[in-house]
Amino acid sequence: MFGLNAAEVTNIKRAGYRHKAYVEANTELRAVLDLISSGEFSRGDTVVFHPLIGNLLHCDPFLVLADYADYITCQEKVSAAWKDSEHWSRMPILNTARSGKFSSDRVIGKYCDTIWNVPPVTIRLD
Repeated sequence: MFGLNAAEVTNIKRAGYRHKAYVEANTELRAVLDLISSGEFSRGDTVVFHPLIGNLLHCDPFLVLADYADYITCQEKVSAAWKDSEHWSRMPILNTARSGKFSSDRVIGKYCDTIWNVPPVTIRLD
């Protein structure tokens, strides 16, 4: 997980999100936006990504620029984990082993009990 939590997003939006301040404060972020604008990723086409860059620099409704530094920090952790092959292999095994509580049957049953107040129905197979 990385980036702003819901309360932080609310506070930033309430105070007036100043998206350009994040670009001004982070030279790497500025360089990334400049590289995207340069045509490096679009075979020299310097126009194709104008809508994307314009959205980030003039609107940024999803606070992408605010999350950039946290994203980079998280990506550095991912890269370090990847370099440790034993750790990297262990992570999905543990995720799978721990995913049992996310069963759709369990969730639907909980909704039936706590939200919908619907009793289970027995289906007879005669």
